[in-house]
Amino acid sequence: MTEQVVGAAEELRGYDPRTGAEVGSPVPATDPATLDAVARAAAEAAGPLAALGLPERAGLLRAVATALREHDAELIALADAETALGSPRLPGELARTAAQLELFADAVEEGSFCEATVDLPDPGATPPRPDLRRLLLPLGPVAVFAASNFPFAFSVAGGDTASALAAGCPVVLKAHPSHPVTSVRTGEVVAAALAAAGAPAGTFAVVHGEQAGRDLVTHPAITAVGFTGSLGGGRALFDLASSRPDPIPFYGELGSLNPAVATPAAVAVRGAEIAKGFVGSYTMGSGQFCTKPGVLFLPTGHALAEALVQASRAATVAPLLNARIRAGYDAGVRELAAVPGVRPLLAPSTVDGPGFGANPALLAVDVPTLVGHADELLRECFGPVSLIVEYADADELLRAIELLPGSLTGTIQGEESEPELPAALLEAFTERAGRVLWNGWPTGVAVSWAQHHGGPWPATTAPLFTSVGVTAIRRFLRPVAYQDVPDSLLPAALQDANPLGLPRRVNGVPTDAPVTRPDRAPAPIEAGPPTRAATGTNPLINAGTGGEG
Repeated sequence: MTEQVVGAAEELRGYDPRTGAEVGSPVPATDPATLDAVARAAAEAAGPLAALGLPERAGLLRAVATALREHDAELIALADAETALGSPRLPGELARTAAQLELFADAVEEGSFCEATVDLPDPGATPPRPDLRRLLLPLGPVAVFAASNFPFAFSVAGGDTASALAAGCPVVLKAHPSHPVTSVRTGEVVAAALAAAGAPAGTFAVVHGEQAGRDLVTHPAITAVGFTGSLGGGRALFDLASSRPDPIPFYGELGSLNPAVATPAAVAVRGAEIAKGFVGSYTMGSGQFCTKPGVLFLPTGHALAEALVQASRAATVAPLLNARIRAGYDAGVRELAAVPGVRPLLAPSTVDGPGFGANPALLAVDVPTLVGHADELLRECFGPVSLIVEYADADELLRAIELLPGSLTGTIQGEESEPELPAALLEAFTERAGRVLWNGWPTGVAVSWAQHHGGPWPATTAPLFTSVGVTAIRRFLRPVAYQDVPDSLLPAALQDANPLGLPRRVNGVPTDAPVTRPDRAPAPIEAGPPTRAATGTNPLINAGTGGEG
């Protein structure tokens, strides 16, 4: 079960964003001794967890998905009390969380995530090639930091947890203080499901508190970190991870402007539709999505100001998640509005009354103003605000886009009939974003094999990787190559006979067939796998676990 800490000085409280009132019992912060014990338990679990067969590992993920669905009403009620996200948002998010666990389970059973690769010896190559075989293996215990804005999908049982477990790594989850009661109960559900499904003790735990988070990043048992949160907090933890005696990977999703461009032809054909879609996207989730379009480029003379303002005033904006976010939004939007040359289409205003309510705001500038104040204007403001940038022509637009920092997404609202501009925008956004959209809006991230949720700094600390989609598993694996190792000593995934039945690449060709070598007879495939007690080691590494994958 999730660790319950007693006697800690710090306590975390949930608050109802609608009223500001306290929710549930206080959750004590995890003290250093308990944090150390949790991390050491995760280290002890790493070997036994990696030793589970791929079907068993997939079963752990499916067990968690089933448990979340079985406790959905209870968990949704707790999350609503602490986030005010309501229905249909929370039921949909919990369903997404369970579904992504099952998607990772499917990927584990399919087995290609291991990237088993065999290059047979070739003495005639220049230089001569030895027998080389390569495999991805679990890193070890992973620290995961939950996000405030998704109490399920990016929290205790979210994508970082799912992908780390799928990789075969124990997880120590640092709960977000915005929903501590939800985190405690979700952690209990996850831990119980894993234990009942046969996970080794120490496979999963939840810790609480800022100091616990810092201690977790620097603990010698932790081998990687997954983080979703603010630029400032993420950078501080990134620096801690990098300054360790043994630096570890820090996969942080930090901040993103997610620029969008509407071309002149698109505005002429469907300007009203673009205005409505944009407002729906930047106010979705009260502007607290990491993919919120924070900048929209429109051609000068677009005549959409009134439509944008009316749609923004009509948007339903729920309270912000906590007092800190509301204070940051109020300060940030007023700082943007105070920049010389900024015109308020919908001026910032304060919501009177209890809770953490916020009103949408919409600001406008021209490109010369943006160029003159890029440092002040091109930064994320978390909440329901966006900036309209009006450009005179294509050259001015493309010069402005060169100023943009890295983002998770870049959106083009265009028409294929335009001669050159859409292609130039596609190239520009490909350099600056991890996902480029055509005639859509970035809020809403599908969980799939092809998804990429990442981007150049400051969107993420590691633009080569994604935090959403099946390939998120790659963050928590490391490659090992074996040269001229006898077949009987090779990992099972790399043996000639391919006893696990994994998809592999042999001499560059994808196949799941056994390897036939003139100097080595294929190893026989045993009729059935021995028990885990008989092998006691990673089935990807050791022989004799035929039939898995």
